Amino acid sequence: MEEIVIYSEEFHQSIEELVETLYSKQYFGFKVDCQSYADKIYDFIDFNVMKPISKNSPFPYRKFGKKFIKYKANNNTAWYIFFDQNEHRFLINHIINNHSQEFPDLL
Repeated sequence: MEEIVIYSEEFHQSIEELVETLYSKQYFGFKVDCQSYADKIYDFIDFNVMKPISKNSPFPYRKFGKKFIKYKANNNTAWYIFFDQNEHRFLINHIINNHSQEFPDLL
């Protein structure tokens, strides 16, 4: 059966805000590079969410999804992507990174 990946509006909005933040804080010199960074997050999810690399979310994070996967963007930044799964359907709900105030709870 084919896997279906659906992104919540909250997730899309978080990624759009990320692109704006990366550009406004000059992490990248061009907006297209910021968008490319965000596209790599989407690509990682599309190719990996169905693989058995996910973990069960810690209890306080289950409001974002019952499972999560980790995407290591570079040596300094790891993203935690929360989702729910119903058979071969995946609803991507929320994303945070290791620089977030919420991060220590995931350790």
